[in-house]
Amino acid sequence: MTDIPEDLVEQATRVRENAVADFSKFKVGAALRTEGGDIFTGCNVENATLGLTVCAERVALWKALSEGARAFTEIVVVTAADEPTPPCGACRQLLWEFCGDIPVYMVSTKGKTDTMKMSELFPRAFDKSDL
Repeated sequence: MTDIPEDLVEQATRVRENAVADFSKFKVGAALRTEGGDIFTGCNVENATLGLTVCAERVALWKALSEGARAFTEIVVVTAADEPTPPCGACRQLLWEFCGDIPVYMVSTKGKTDTMKMSELFPRAFDKSDL
């Protein structure tokens, strides 16, 4: 699981520039691939209340779901942090529920990368099987 899909990196890097990060200055881009090969992108969007900020991963996922996509194979998350940045807890929950145990490729524009499966990022996840 070390080969990072360059097409997803390119799209996540490009959409990252659309981020609205006036408060944190921390721009994030994400690109999510479906089993059919379609790619949905997202960037983080902050607002004055901060609590209503939406992460790039959730934007990409919600765009995909709203277009009818239901099966996903991988996601790339791009930031400009010194180290690759994993999805936050809320994103991990949604990615687990809707994407399952997909690989998450974390890429820093400063050249560092990391790859983990969702089961590594979110061990003992809560989902509909727990209901």
